[in-house]
Amino acid sequence: MAKSRKSRRGATAASVAETVDGGLAELIPDPDRARAWTLLLDGAPQSHVDLDDPAFLSFEYQRRLGHVIDLVAPPGRPVRAVHLGGGALTLARYVAATRPRSTQQVVERDAPLVELVRRELPLDRNARIRVRSTDAREGLAKVPDGWADLVVADVFSGARTPAHLTSTEFLDEVRRALAPGGWYAANLADGPPLTHLRGQIATAAARFAELALVGDPTVLRGRRFGNAVLVAADEPLPIPELTRRAASDPHPGRVEHGRALRDFTGGATPVTDASAVDSPAPPASAFT
Repeated sequence: MAKSRKSRRGATAASVAETVDGGLAELIPDPDRARAWTLLLDGAPQSHVDLDDPAFLSFEYQRRLGHVIDLVAPPGRPVRAVHLGGGALTLARYVAATRPRSTQQVVERDAPLVELVRRELPLDRNARIRVRSTDAREGLAKVPDGWADLVVADVFSGARTPAHLTSTEFLDEVRRALAPGGWYAANLADGPPLTHLRGQIATAAARFAELALVGDPTVLRGRRFGNAVLVAADEPLPIPELTRRAASDPHPGRVEHGRALRDFTGGATPVTDASAVDSPAPPASAFT
């Protein structure tokens, strides 16, 4: 399985590289934080973890998802969360740190990646995190009806979200797993002309009553490729607080909702299993 391995961690942290199902996985030490690491897959940054401070979120999109986690329930209250896509388990660690006694399920298809992360970046033994190595939609189907307070979708294969995780049928399965009042959040990646992003908003609007989209203004204006976080629920979302938090990020984000978000879709129609395609591949310049 191992393609290359520069050294084990020791007094001086060194990078680790191994072949996993998704390609070449690399764990690169953060020069500014003693026990922090960035996970790359085939050169594309996937996750950042600080073992000393799991509540620290470095990546912009993960900070946006962190705001969702902070607002889904009163501060500190345990929640039941399902994470579709695991990476370095950054968001599951965040939930465990900020909401102790939470119960979480992580679905990550890449079993060798899970093994690498568990070995090199071990989870807190007190964290109630169960990891399933299977397809995200298959794993979601095993979640009991009405179990989850929050479902987070952050699934990429070759830097693209698989088609079967973009449809109304997929969201039907999300809704089945959500408890009354539960939230769905998805990390979406797109660039001009934002066809994928608009279609995903239309798809979520066909299944949820309330939506919000959080992203960098330049991405939402279709000027560059990037990430945006979609939040969906059947009850009103805390838009003012979400807006305040997004605006205070190191890279301030904008929140679209209501009529402005409906207008943003530009007449896009919901995606079904029959019409679904993978999200667009990022340009070569996206990670340089």
